[in-house]
Amino acid sequence: MAGTIVLDAITDGTGNTVSGSTVVKGSAKAWVIYTVSGTTPTINDSYNVSSITYVSTGIFTITLTNGFTNTNFCCFGNANYYAAGTLAGYDVINVVPMTASTAGLSNYCGGTARNSVYYSAVFFK
Repeated sequence: MAGTIVLDAITDGTGNTVSGSTVVKGSAKAWVIYTVSGTTPTINDSYNVSSITYVSTGIFTITLTNGFTNTNFCCFGNANYYAAGTLAGYDVINVVPMTASTAGLSNYCGGTARNSVYYSAVFFK
């Protein structure tokens, strides 16, 4: 077929081989690293993420550049919390598919929503 690439396998520099279907199905389809100052999220680096919107304290919407075909995708994230300029802990955050091209990210500590400083999220399908 014209314009079609078939990936049978990938072999790294040490001779380890992974099938093409594993790479396609197991690769991250989107990821983002961002910081928050007040109510303003700033994308530091990303792949297939077009924007992040502040909703309320500790709650953001991540919008993908190229969405999925449905909401059956997996996403997870992490947040680093700083107090007085010093790393005070790591928050586990919830990243939940909302639509085929958006996900809601919420950051809670002890049941209370809070903004952290550094966030990361990754998406798989």
